[in-house]
Amino acid sequence: MKFKVKLLDRRDVAEGTKAIFFEKPPAFSFKAGQYCDFTLVDPPETDAEGNVRTFSLAGAPFEDRIMIATRMRDSAFKRVLAAMPIGGEIQMEGPMGSMTLQNDASRPAVFLAGGIGITPFRSIIANAAHEKLPHEIWLFYSNRRPEDAAFLGELGDLEKQNPHFRLVGTMTGMENSKQKWNGETGYIDGEMLKRHLDDIAKPIYYVAGPPTMTMAMRVALNGIGVDDDYIKSEEFAGY
Repeated sequence: MKFKVKLLDRRDVAEGTKAIFFEKPPAFSFKAGQYCDFTLVDPPETDAEGNVRTFSLAGAPFEDRIMIATRMRDSAFKRVLAAMPIGGEIQMEGPMGSMTLQNDASRPAVFLAGGIGITPFRSIIANAAHEKLPHEIWLFYSNRRPEDAAFLGELGDLEKQNPHFRLVGTMTGMENSKQKWNGETGYIDGEMLKRHLDDIAKPIYYVAGPPTMTMAMRVALNGIGVDDDYIKSEEFAGY
């Protein structure tokens, strides 16, 4: 379905990353982890990348606003989105996508996120806490620095709220950070997963991030014995 939705608010959720909030149409519903296409309406500028972008819905279904989150790089679409006045309209089409939590709560769900790939998982994790779902959920979340990690503090709070959720943050560029970090360092790989997970073969794995990351994760998972049938992936390119 297509909707015209009004911009309600913007806020920083990491260095160079903003959460953007739109009104939620009464007729709109979605599953945590799904995405929509967003199209600028009569933008004042455009470029070769066009006026449409696909964004995961970072907000959860129970929340009263539509939320997306994006790196604010220098493209015409992002410039128009950053300058759009509160109350300005954008076209939203959807929801779409199958990056949703499995029904089978007997298998753990393991989320592997790089950078802005956190957005569908933020939706699922917030929804799981709100609905008090029985699923065991693990999130391995890789960023260069804590400053770059969108929703990191909120995810820590959700870990305290939900006894079935575990957060494993890891940083790959702490030499450039001004913050302290006591968690994992280095890229997510098979050895890191084996340190934290009791049974590597049992979970269903969900991967979201840049194409190079999703490909590397699939290779790593296959390398420790995870069958492709238990891996779901979604690529976030150019965001």
